[in-house]
Amino acid sequence: MDSHAAVIAAPSSRLTSSRDAQRVTLRPSVLVALTMLLFGVVWLALLAHISLSPPMDNIEQLTWVHSLEGGYYKHPPLPTWLFALPVRLFGATAWTSYLAGAVCTLGSMALMWRLLARLRGSRYATVALLAALCITYYNGRLNYYNHNVVLMLFSAASAWLCWQAYRTRQSRWWVALGLALGLGALAKYQIAVVGTCVLVFWLQQRGWREPAHREGLLLATLVALMVFSPHLAWLRTHDFGPIRYATESSLGAHFTWPHRWIGSVHWLIDQLFNRALPAWLLLGLGAWRLRRHGLVTDSSYPRTANEDGESSRALLLAWGLVPLFFMPAVGILFGADLQLHWGTPFLLFAVPAAMELTGASVAWGDIRQRTFFLWFAVLQGLLLLVTVLTAPNGLTALNAQQWAAFDSAALAQSIDAPARAALGGRICVVAGPAAVAGALALRLVDHPLVLIDGRLDRSPWVDPQLLDRCGRLDLREGEPRADWIAVGAQFPRLSWRVEQPKSYTATLMRMGRRIWPQP
Repeated sequence: MDSHAAVIAAPSSRLTSSRDAQRVTLRPSVLVALTMLLFGVVWLALLAHISLSPPMDNIEQLTWVHSLEGGYYKHPPLPTWLFALPVRLFGATAWTSYLAGAVCTLGSMALMWRLLARLRGSRYATVALLAALCITYYNGRLNYYNHNVVLMLFSAASAWLCWQAYRTRQSRWWVALGLALGLGALAKYQIAVVGTCVLVFWLQQRGWREPAHREGLLLATLVALMVFSPHLAWLRTHDFGPIRYATESSLGAHFTWPHRWIGSVHWLIDQLFNRALPAWLLLGLGAWRLRRHGLVTDSSYPRTANEDGESSRALLLAWGLVPLFFMPAVGILFGADLQLHWGTPFLLFAVPAAMELTGASVAWGDIRQRTFFLWFAVLQGLLLLVTVLTAPNGLTALNAQQWAAFDSAALAQSIDAPARAALGGRICVVAGPAAVAGALALRLVDHPLVLIDGRLDRSPWVDPQLLDRCGRLDLREGEPRADWIAVGAQFPRLSWRVEQPKSYTATLMRMGRRIWPQP
């Protein structure tokens, strides 16, 4: 009996052992993909729930996508071109813009993870990824789709391609790098920061010494210029509108020297100790855990190929630190009004740069991932809580000035019926301030086009003949005038009126009747 039990038990124990052997952790890439998917679902669901209107930048793209141009009055065209495909598939809705923004942000994170996994191993890369996801640009603004998040995608791609070009010395990778830089220039002119990262790395590696690197850099430059040249031609025929906009709004601030230094220091402090503070807290916990258990090393990158270790460290430091020096330098030298969101495309690489700078004493690849994921989850929970408390339906004192608190649905409900009655039919065009008019257009039943500031030169998607046929609904911010209708107490500084179609106006004039006041 005992021998028979032993015979039965033996296969059972082998089966248990087999199951234990099969109970392995997920592949690092799969674990990272599932983490980012869950991260995206949770944050997008929350941000969509608490926002009464999409972000202004999303509204801008939802407005511009009605006409694919060689450029727009504020920015180059690539983000709008890329946005056209999801709009074609899913419609010009707020959720379409949210998903597009999340794809760009998480795609950039995935590219960074892939590069770091190759250079330092998957554990190191996962630590950097989780810390970067704690930067508030990439969680509380995950629903943003704008030029910054598209540029971030090409910045991360440029880092990966630059390494490929450097390591392989193959022309095809230099061509690919030039293509990424050229497309990045079509996304936002701040691609100059990424180009500076490439140049700094090339100089640090003494690229001028090798013909392959000299010719490669020249080839990448020529390809980037070739990709950018159609937009350059567009700029020449449109009076360099985006350049003038950037100069008039930010670059041409011409602050005094004290203000330049104060503004630049404020920008840097905001990036490192406000936006990135949660990332430093997570890395600090990881470093504390490693030191507590004596897991320290002389280096966090492999020494089997010392040259590669030093070169890859130079690459990560270039992408992580150059932007943090470049932006303040622009503020100080040119008196620019540095916008805080300008750090969005670049701040993710500050995390691996910080890890490299502490790599002599912290073995980031030895962190116990389960514990680090737990800390990440706790920190994300706190960030979610802060977001809820500062939402439009949270603590009023903290959110009264947020654009997300603008109730565009209530505005549409107040205006839609009387405006349709005044126009005698559909609302085809809404004219007014870009954000307010765009938010209203999304909520109106007719989903009209937006005539930005009433200017056809800024709104090439509006056909003048459409205005002649359909008229327009005008919105105005400020104190109501005698010939404008106040929206109501909920929007004390908004008023509206309609401009009748020219054909309708001509008919009324022939009949000798009084018409609606003209703007």
